[in-house]
Amino acid sequence: MSKAFTRESDQDDEDDLPAAAAPVPGGKNYITRAGYDRLRAELFQLMDEERPRIVEIVHWAASNGDRSENGDYLYGKKRLREIDRRIRFLTKRLEIAEVVDASLHHGGDQVFFGATVTYADGTGEETTVTILGVDEADSAQAQISWVSPVARALLKARVGDVVRLVVPGGVQELEILSVAYPAPAAG
Repeated sequence: MSKAFTRESDQDDEDDLPAAAAPVPGGKNYITRAGYDRLRAELFQLMDEERPRIVEIVHWAASNGDRSENGDYLYGKKRLREIDRRIRFLTKRLEIAEVVDASLHHGGDQVFFGATVTYADGTGEETTVTILGVDEADSAQAQISWVSPVARALLKARVGDVVRLVVPGGVQELEILSVAYPAPAAG
């Protein structure tokens, strides 16, 4: 069998980034300081620790001779491509990031970026979510992106307001019960 059919392409997909890399509406990439710091820490960990370690493994594996059947070499090269792709992604996201200090709204009752909002739906079921950046939101921790439909419905509303959320089954009304922001850092 020809190697052309068994060999992975060494060419990186330069702009093969996830949909999240696409500019968000208005070209803004809002993010909290903590989210920015986490992305930056991941970038430096990849560049300073992970990538050099894999380069060393690939170099060692390449020195062993036949690269076509050398698992350490093949998987190392693949991992390097993954690391380089993630580094490019993080670099681009951090370049367009706009750090927002949510604590500026501490004590306020209006929903802005960084707010933790408790709302009740039409059945009275209460839900608490925190509105964060696209790159830091984690639905498993009740964090939603500021561009999500729920966040868009909640933004700029105040405690006591009823907002309309368009869902596939129709329109849902959400009553905002509370709004909280992180306390300002002591400085």
